[in-house]
Amino acid sequence: MDQPTTGPVDENAFLAVCAHTHLFPGAQCRIRGLADADAFAAAPWTIELALRFGDDVVTPADLCAQTPAGSVLKVAAYTTAAGTSITERSWQIRDLDPTGGAVVLVLGGSAPA
Repeated sequence: MDQPTTGPVDENAFLAVCAHTHLFPGAQCRIRGLADADAFAAAPWTIELALRFGDDVVTPADLCAQTPAGSVLKVAAYTTAAGTSITERSWQIRDLDPTGGAVVLVLGGSAPA
């Protein structure tokens, strides 16, 4: 599995690359290193992630499957490279799309805490 170049990384976490410095409804993250991207997208299970943002900041997150709100991404608080503090937040997952051996995760709105 690819490892981020900066920030904390749990050896069991999958790398998820995000194009922006923060998350928002419609934002996408590409999860790498899953053994079977098609199976995961069809029926996700709970996994640990290392989110690497567009400014190379890395923060831990959990993709929690089968919650009452459906699949939810729980992201730890972090600070962008420009110094903006982003609080801990949970996001509903709108879509999981297997593409090129990875899974593109598309965020919906905020999930209940």
